[in-house]
Amino acid sequence: MSEKKNIRDFDLIGLKEYFETIGDKRFRAMQAYEWLWKKNARSFDEMSNLSLDLRIKLKEEFTLPAITVDATQHSNDGTLKSRFKTWDGHLIEGVLIPTEKRFTACVSSQIGCSLTCAFCATGKMDRKRNLSFDEIYDQVALLNEQCQITYQKNLSNIVYMGMGEPLLNYKNVLKSIDKITSAESMNMSPNRITVSTAGVSKMIRQLGDDNVRFNLAVSLHAPTDGQRTEIMPINESNNLKILIESLQYFHLKTKNEITLEYILFNNINDSLEDAENLVKIYRQVPTHLINVIEYNPIAGVSFMKPDEERTNAFTDYLIKQKINVRVRRSRGKDIDAACGQLANKG
Repeated sequence: MSEKKNIRDFDLIGLKEYFETIGDKRFRAMQAYEWLWKKNARSFDEMSNLSLDLRIKLKEEFTLPAITVDATQHSNDGTLKSRFKTWDGHLIEGVLIPTEKRFTACVSSQIGCSLTCAFCATGKMDRKRNLSFDEIYDQVALLNEQCQITYQKNLSNIVYMGMGEPLLNYKNVLKSIDKITSAESMNMSPNRITVSTAGVSKMIRQLGDDNVRFNLAVSLHAPTDGQRTEIMPINESNNLKILIESLQYFHLKTKNEITLEYILFNNINDSLEDAENLVKIYRQVPTHLINVIEYNPIAGVSFMKPDEERTNAFTDYLIKQKINVRVRRSRGKDIDAACGQLANKG
């Protein structure tokens, strides 16, 4: 990319100052800003209420590196999974998940991932780079457009549960949420946004210090250090004791909701003893919910989901312990449903 600046790096004040320096009216800045953040323009040519000369000048001085839809898969259950292409040719993905009550966008925060979780398709990809805040925003905007076209509804929820570890792209993730929740763009309530982490304890504490307003989900997936380290190497440096303390700190500072995510793997973390150990963790964390998740198998790994009887025995134990538990069934089973699968096909 050339040394021209990305126009979306400018806030409204910065744009007003720029338009003044070229001798134009300050209100032009608001028009351009609306195209960027309300109308989601992907090129300067779309900014039809700006003069042709001004659009040419903007193209000469700035870039507008918006992501584009490269492919979309439609599931029989209504799920839409899109592969997006970045300005430099990388492939990422996002998912639109419709239910009776919600229309949720699942977005990526990195190109690839550095955490190498054993069960994850994205974990098989090297981390190429972090996504910029506007690339994350673009995913939400494009998925919202798909939602409007397909279901005549706007998105109701956003989860940062796609490719990458959001807390290892901290500044861009928080800046993207600032844009999404801004009255000058999508104006979405932060309590409808959830950021999911594999457990970067230092940054969970930072979220508390920054007093963020969105919700937090933690990919736990195993109830003991030995089990968790085996499938999630991050546990070597962020063990359960450190993770639990960071979650307690986050809740103390923010009072925001915390969800524990727990994928069931056959004969790995799905025994009644595992359920008992999970209850012990639940009692220590100010969490409102455990999501027990059905695993989406991927090529090249041996992980499988347990049968229905084993799944029910596990969840029934949690329910008897008065745990607020929800079983999250796999969506998009007839397409590349697991995170990273579609982008890997590129």
